[in-house]
Amino acid sequence: MSLTKNKIRETVEKFSAKPNDTGSTSVQVALVTERIQYLSKHILSRPKDNASKLGLTKLVSQRKRLLSYLEANNREEYKKVIKALGLRK
Repeated sequence: MSLTKNKIRETVEKFSAKPNDTGSTSVQVALVTERIQYLSKHILSRPKDNASKLGLTKLVSQRKRLLSYLEANNREEYKKVIKALGLRK
């Protein structure tokens, strides 16, 4: 995994509702999005890395499930996360 502790800490601080809140849905979506962005860049430079392609597909699916859950349970937070991360929906 390429995310450094500092990058993770910054992302958690930005999206958490309270200190040390790493398990909330919005934080999880943000961290998965960071990993997706890294893997996308990795795959562009290494197109034959099929294991990374599989991992990227799984992360995209996980983010989709998390966003669906967030949309169903907390619509305002969902809109905030989508706008902050620059995702289409």
